[in-house]
Amino acid sequence: MAEFKLFINGKFCDAESGEMFETYNPGTGEKITDVPKAGKQDAIKAITAARKAFDEGPWPKMSGAERGAKLREIAGAIEANAAELAELEARDGGGTIRKAMLADIPGAQGAFEWFAHCAETEPDRVDLEGSPFPESTNYVRYEPLGVTTGIVPWNFPLLMAAWKIAPSIAAGNCSVLKPASFTSLTALKLAELIAELDLPPGVVNVLSGPGGTLGEELASNMMVDKTAFTGSTEVGRRIMQLASGNVKSVTLELGGKSANIVLDDADLDQAAAAVLWGTFLHGGQVCESGTRALVQRGIYDEFVSLLADRAGKIVLGDQLDMGTDLGPLVSRSQVETVERYVAIGNEEVGAPITGGAKPEGLPAGLDRDAFFQPTIFTDVPNSAKIAQEEIFGPVLCVIPFDSDEEAVAIANDSIYGLGGGVQSGNLERAEKVAAGMRTGTVWINDYHMIDPKRPFGGYKQSGIGRELGTQGYAIYRQAKHVHINPEASGRDNHFHYAVLSGNI
Repeated sequence: MAEFKLFINGKFCDAESGEMFETYNPGTGEKITDVPKAGKQDAIKAITAARKAFDEGPWPKMSGAERGAKLREIAGAIEANAAELAELEARDGGGTIRKAMLADIPGAQGAFEWFAHCAETEPDRVDLEGSPFPESTNYVRYEPLGVTTGIVPWNFPLLMAAWKIAPSIAAGNCSVLKPASFTSLTALKLAELIAELDLPPGVVNVLSGPGGTLGEELASNMMVDKTAFTGSTEVGRRIMQLASGNVKSVTLELGGKSANIVLDDADLDQAAAAVLWGTFLHGGQVCESGTRALVQRGIYDEFVSLLADRAGKIVLGDQLDMGTDLGPLVSRSQVETVERYVAIGNEEVGAPITGGAKPEGLPAGLDRDAFFQPTIFTDVPNSAKIAQEEIFGPVLCVIPFDSDEEAVAIANDSIYGLGGGVQSGNLERAEKVAAGMRTGTVWINDYHMIDPKRPFGGYKQSGIGRELGTQGYAIYRQAKHVHINPEASGRDNHFHYAVLSGNI
């Protein structure tokens, strides 16, 4: 495996301390490579480089079209290296190669393409019509914020790197990115691709290392103008505290415990597919997973049987095998977390109807302790711990309801509000239910369909702000109002002099 280094100010380097850490294939436990362990001094070095690149370099002064062209080059480099990136993503994080090839790599490429489009088409100046001040001219200038930092999780490392870097640099900012320690390789590989494209030094910087030191500096440093974080709600609260030091802008995409509502007029085959896909994609290690299936009582028993039958057919195995549906979780510690919650579920509601343990009969060479079966608990009260807390594993809670109003009330009875679904044969009814759900995205007769052109983010403790869409571009720009008084001479013509003299 090739050697990876930090990317700071357009150059590759080791950590100041010289320290490294190992990254492993979670499915086999085999070491992949060593990765530089950046610390506070590396963070300061990267932030300083980004600050200089913004304050003195050409990037923020370039036109949106010029920046957009560079982002399209990055998108092209991702496409040209898709096979290598997909293998790195699967091997490092445990997601299936199928997911990497069909979702992660195209998603990262699409994010750079979309924000290139934003840079090319969103105006830097908007003239304002009408004013209470006679003869004045007014307009709004949209300007980059400055230096932005991005801190991303281990579940979608390349995709989240693109979500943080692309809108920032498209808007004219300079970026410092920290991937998760478990899954640093594709972000570091992305830095290698960017290094070949002649961006000004310091525009993009990538550091691998622990959140406790490196991440805290990226969120607290006074030279940083904005921090964007994706991860747990607990860490998101800490990011807010750190960012308050210089009142920097934050975007937070945090936890979820999303409800997928199955109404009694739904096509049960399609709805079952949506519920299983909504829960078990990437082993449930998705922030907006529909891990609460709310099923109307009239179809409850039939639907539960359908779920159990289909969940039992999900193929667990080597994540690099195209025939695998579900690979390992990201680490043994994540499996232990899932085991702990399943034990709680056993006490709260009884044994699951399927799953509930590590799998047997895996292909040779795989580490059983890194896998967990798709698990379904039924007749779960919404107040149960397994229905309220984010497990981040392949665990589904099925909750019965009677009326549409009750379904909405149950769905909203959560500290989270990131995603949600409604499965129904009546679109008018489904849209009414969706309108009542306090969540950032609702999929009707589908799930997990995220498009870089559409805003994504959460209500309540699922976060602050929106990524993607035009909103995800706007949050990386400042709005400056400019007012021009054309009457440059003659005191009597000035509105403000009239106010001061009382002649109004």
